Amino acid sequence: MSELITVARPYAQAAFDLARENNTLSKWSETLAFTAAVSIDPQMREAVNNPALTAQQRGQLFIDVCSDQLDASGKNFINLLAENDRLPALPEIAELFETLRADEEGSIEASVVSAIALSDAQQSLIIEALKKRFDCEVTLSCEVDESLLGGAIVHAGDTVIDGSVRGRLEQFAHALV
Repeated sequence: MSELITVARPYAQAAFDLARENNTLSKWSETLAFTAAVSIDPQMREAVNNPALTAQQRGQLFIDVCSDQLDASGKNFINLLAENDRLPALPEIAELFETLRADEEGSIEASVVSAIALSDAQQSLIIEALKKRFDCEVTLSCEVDESLLGGAIVHAGDTVIDGSVRGRLEQFAHALV
């Protein structure tokens, strides 16, 4: 996956620069999210990886499937990815684009995995703490994983804060060894 991220980075940056220049960040976010979802479909993966198709045919097939969601810039982008055999990198391109957009807009997406569902008050406390730590707006999504035993794990950008009971027990066991 790290290879795909390395491959995806210049394409995400180019898409971001174009979107920022044309003031179409939200449109590009929608386009990239949709095309990333299409690219992970098993039938589409098979078609895109078909060696019998030329790069132009793969690009056109992708454009035909996504036709209503693509403007001229989106179609050009898909053709560029097809020519360079980079259509499989679309999910990573979309993810990196969103990171660039969040940085530009001064926001970050965070997720919390907890042993039990968090109340609105608990979510607000986490949002406020993350706002202080990262000095930006925070969008929070929550998930429940009962295997944590207690506590929570917070993912915000490249930062992971493991406050789960399971994580603390693993840290304790590691410290004892």
